[in-house]
Amino acid sequence: MNADWQCHRCGHRPERIDGFVAFDPALARRSDGFKPEYFRRLADVEAGNFWFVARNKLIGWAVRHYFPTEKRKFCEIGCGTGYALAGIAEAMPNWQLSATEIYADGLSFAADRVRAASLYQLDARRMPFREEFDVIGAFDVLEHIEQDEQVLTEIHRALTDRGGLVITVPQHRFLWSQQDEHACHVRRYTAREIRQKLEHANFEVQFSSSFVSLLLPLMYLTRRRARLPDAEYDMTADLRLPRVLNALLAFVMSVERALIKAGIRFPFGGSLLIVARKNGGAV
Repeated sequence: MNADWQCHRCGHRPERIDGFVAFDPALARRSDGFKPEYFRRLADVEAGNFWFVARNKLIGWAVRHYFPTEKRKFCEIGCGTGYALAGIAEAMPNWQLSATEIYADGLSFAADRVRAASLYQLDARRMPFREEFDVIGAFDVLEHIEQDEQVLTEIHRALTDRGGLVITVPQHRFLWSQQDEHACHVRRYTAREIRQKLEHANFEVQFSSSFVSLLLPLMYLTRRRARLPDAEYDMTADLRLPRVLNALLAFVMSVERALIKAGIRFPFGGSLLIVARKNGGAV
């Protein structure tokens, strides 16, 4: 491939959709993993919601702690609206950033948030990258994909021999609710399950901790509420919180983050953060 992604052998060049290189254009508008109409709703609430802000801060700490080198090539798989990518850009301003998303609609939001990033439309189950990136992130992405182990294999191939992986996934099957269904999740993980899948894909886990742990009882109660008719359900309604409540929850998450940074590892929580390295080389 050359800089225009033209194949030297056959001359094929991927098409562009909305200005982005599109490797899987048939899936650029709709597939089974998400509802593209949610991108605008999420973009409107992410920066003001305690959970998205806290997750970004925790991810930022993880990448600074485990990948401290100033200049690295980073790629986010399934970047959505680019909110997490913007967090990486803030945490590691000298990194060379790329991101992928199966939906072209999401890339438009990501391009506005992180103008310096290289953005690609593609299916994470079939990535064109080989030994390209030092660090790859996938933040609440794998749970949308039936073939999650195939994605991990593709990520492994896309990493350099000193490469690392940072992921977040939703945790605990007892938390499954209408929200998971409308978010097009196919699973919530157990810590053992995701660790086994990472090891099967030839990754070595370096760090693992639950988060949204101190708020787990509250999260459980909200997930047990009576089911609404699907036509009336708004996936983003729970993200639009009163200011005082949002600030209180953000404070609890900051306490939790401080404990994790101090060495505490939570066995239970609504989500799981894992840092792993590609076997065969140090991160």
